[in-house]
Amino acid sequence: MGVMPKDRLSKIEWCELRAAAGGPWATNSAAIAVPAADVTLLNTRAEAARAAYTAHVAAQAAAKSATLAYYEAVQIMAAFAMAQVAKIKSKAAVDGNDQPYVLAQVPPPATPGPIGPPGTPTALKVALNPDGSLVLKWTCANPAGSSGTIYQVYRRAGAGAFSPVGASGLKKFVDVTVPAGVASVTYRIQAIRSTQAGTANDFTVNFGVGGGGEMTATLAPEQAAPKIAA
Repeated sequence: MGVMPKDRLSKIEWCELRAAAGGPWATNSAAIAVPAADVTLLNTRAEAARAAYTAHVAAQAAAKSATLAYYEAVQIMAAFAMAQVAKIKSKAAVDGNDQPYVLAQVPPPATPGPIGPPGTPTALKVALNPDGSLVLKWTCANPAGSSGTIYQVYRRAGAGAFSPVGASGLKKFVDVTVPAGVASVTYRIQAIRSTQAGTANDFTVNFGVGGGGEMTATLAPEQAAPKIAA
């Protein structure tokens, strides 16, 4: 451990303790071979350091207060300015042109680009209900800002053709017409929005019997999608 502390405030306190009137250096000046004049000078410099520290703390507090006042003033100003921009937008909308934006030197709102087609359904999960109906759930990454997506669900058994079995506005569908006695069915799910259609995806579901004799429904192994609870 060094003689003098490392941080500045501790250094001030160290010197104050020793050089102050009545302190060990002042009391024992001759015995420790430190001239009384030097002890007095050290005490004076400790007082100056303490005063500088006090001013420093006050300046920090003042700077923090000034910073908060600055932030608040800018926030109030910006909110009021945007209220005026709203008036400019209203004027441009009434006039049906961008002249108010030009005169105000405010950029007009960008024309929104066309929204792309719906996404592709993926990560299908299935659950077989006690009544034999099959719950299908999936994910689908649709373009930002899009709405009104409908999911068309088709089904085929074996190598037959796909037939429509229903549609859903959610990423979920319950098939209540699963053919009895089939070993598997394949579902085709396609996202539709207005006149745009996303890429369809096919999922094969295998039926079987569990260890307790209950009927099971699982996705074909190559699709590697987990089963969900009913």
